[in-house]
Amino acid sequence: MAYWLMKTEPGSWSWEDQVAKDVEHWDGVRNYQASNNMKAMKVGDRVFFYHSVKEKKIVGIVEVCKEYYPDHTDKSGRFGMVDVKTLYPMIKPVSLEEIKAHPELQDMALIKQSRLSVMSVNDGEWEIICAMGDTKPA
Repeated sequence: MAYWLMKTEPGSWSWEDQVAKDVEHWDGVRNYQASNNMKAMKVGDRVFFYHSVKEKKIVGIVEVCKEYYPDHTDKSGRFGMVDVKTLYPMIKPVSLEEIKAHPELQDMALIKQSRLSVMSVNDGEWEIICAMGDTKPA
């Protein structure tokens, strides 16, 4: 199993929207690096659900339930999407500020590539962030 982080603007798609829908496609990614990350996702991979813009915090965990396929919102036909299933909220949401303050998280793509919307998270980072959020890691 691999771990990931996907950013969303809560005004466009929030954790509450995800919970209400349970399973939903993750569309609208138009960055090639983020798209390549989505192509690497496999069914069963776990994903941090991150509210961007004003909130800047990890609020929940979802699971990839359908691998990369064409994004119906992309008229160019170059990009795809994955489907994710709601698992559970972070008991304590973990803010970007908290992540930046943690010495073992300094190499995270979330810090180093702040504009990237879909990124990998290594096993150690996953466990640390889950512990910070009082949330089970798997």
